[in-house]
Amino acid sequence: MAWAVLLLGLWLWGRDVADEVAAQLATTGDVAAAGRPLGRPAPPHAHAPVRAATTASPVRITIDALGVREAGITGRGLDVGGLLTAPPYTSPWPVGWYAEGPQPGEAGAALLVARADAGGPEGDGQGIHGPDAQRAGFHRLSRLKPGERVDIQRADGSTAHFTIEDVQLYDRHRFDPRRAYAAHDHRRSELRLITEDNSRTGASGRQRGSEANDLIVVVSAYLTSYQEPPHTPGGG
Repeated sequence: MAWAVLLLGLWLWGRDVADEVAAQLATTGDVAAAGRPLGRPAPPHAHAPVRAATTASPVRITIDALGVREAGITGRGLDVGGLLTAPPYTSPWPVGWYAEGPQPGEAGAALLVARADAGGPEGDGQGIHGPDAQRAGFHRLSRLKPGERVDIQRADGSTAHFTIEDVQLYDRHRFDPRRAYAAHDHRRSELRLITEDNSRTGASGRQRGSEANDLIVVVSAYLTSYQEPPHTPGGG
């Protein structure tokens, strides 16, 4: 009888604790708090997607963590394998955007690609300037961390601020673009930053440009804030 009373008391105590935790989570709305280490801030909430507009295509990208500031963006397409093609070395815009897909800020996953080789096929990355200086920053794309920010300036003067949620490395020969480029949540505005990782070229003995690199870097981010375009005089 004593054991039965003790077990009943423990069961009731455990249920009360569980109800208290559930009530706290319901009050804060922070479901992700369960299991998160103490002292680690919650990721920022996603901002609602903004409407698409013909005047809001992406024109500049800034990634402060890599020293990339207002690198130019141009429209690009997919190759026969479904990979988003980077701008050529001769292009003044170091970043390509899949113009047939969503705009950064719109619902879905907007795709951006950068050529990471600083200085072109024969360059060594020393004394670089212009678009090549920005490409040097994309060479370190795999070093980005969750919580860091990517800012996209749009043609209408607005700016979409994205927060990185993960960085993935893929074997190029087993890479499935449709899966890697797909949105994690179609209700959000997401961003994919893509480049080929040439950091291991020297270790493998390959010469730059002789063969496709082994790894593809895909950085996933989501819209967390949006800055409206400035109002023009007389525009209301």
